[in-house]
Amino acid sequence: MSNSWIDLRSDTVTLPSDEMRRAMASAEVGDDVYGEDPTINRLEALAAEIFGREAAMFVPSGTMGNQIAVKLHTRPGQEILCEERGHIFNYEMAMLGWFSGCIVRPIPAPLGILFWDLLASRIAPPTYYVAQTGLIALENTHNMAGGTVTPIAIMEDICAQAHQLNLPVHLDGARIFNAAAYLGKPVAEITRAFDSVMFCLSKGLGAPVGSMLVGSADFIQQARSVRKALGGGMRQAGILAAAGLIALEHGPTRLHEDHANARMLAEGLAAIPGIQIDLDTVQTNIVICDVSGTGRSSTEIVAALKTQGVLAGTVNPQQIRFVTHLNVSRADCAQMLQGLRAICETRASV
Repeated sequence: MSNSWIDLRSDTVTLPSDEMRRAMASAEVGDDVYGEDPTINRLEALAAEIFGREAAMFVPSGTMGNQIAVKLHTRPGQEILCEERGHIFNYEMAMLGWFSGCIVRPIPAPLGILFWDLLASRIAPPTYYVAQTGLIALENTHNMAGGTVTPIAIMEDICAQAHQLNLPVHLDGARIFNAAAYLGKPVAEITRAFDSVMFCLSKGLGAPVGSMLVGSADFIQQARSVRKALGGGMRQAGILAAAGLIALEHGPTRLHEDHANARMLAEGLAAIPGIQIDLDTVQTNIVICDVSGTGRSSTEIVAALKTQGVLAGTVNPQQIRFVTHLNVSRADCAQMLQGLRAICETRASV
């Protein structure tokens, strides 16, 4: 996609910086399946250090990282509790069933934020003829709830209560650095109670490829076998890790800019007749608005925006999602709002 587009579809569309490209071109590499890629090893050691964990492992995608964790935490025939809009339930190709033989018990939660009282009533009783609960999975920030952030106290309460029942808790932390920026706390403090954490290098942090899975040394050792089974043994992957190192070292420091742009975008959307948005949900870099009041569907509006050089995504026929990132400026957001206002006014005058 050309750089001339204002691309608000996702923060996955970020382009590697010149510094990343230079680092990738000159990366020191080896065979990672043998554990001999020095750049991969540096990236994994840095991730473990930042999260206060014993070990970390590089994976090609967040989906692979999540599914490896699910496989290790569960056994076939169990249930996984997660929020009903959760990524592992809706956007990972039913791999919970395909690969781990588990099903999901989805739970609706206000703003996508689960808390223990909602979970406790859904945990299976110890009866032999019902599927037993094997795992609780949280998502922070919560993508389809609009980038909302679960407070630390709520996450730690869930983990403490679950651990008393010998239930592991996994965090889909694809955008956990966005949550950290919002909370003003380091990721190690935010995630310390979880049994495993996946986070992405390729979203707001700006790397072109890759995610990380962190946990205990034993957990990550087992995870390497599962990664290999999924085709994730990538040989001279240090070329990718070189960009990941820069993303991890420098990416978190600028996320507040994306959050400020998202807030500006949300407030502008709220001022357009026919568009509804709950500003309380706009906490990080994701903005979801309801356009049904404009008389047009989300698909129609997204198509009209595209003719103006703006790319956005639909959630459903009523909602559009905009995601700010390092390749979207405040001026870009203002231009998008101007175009969207014109689109809605044209419809209103027909």
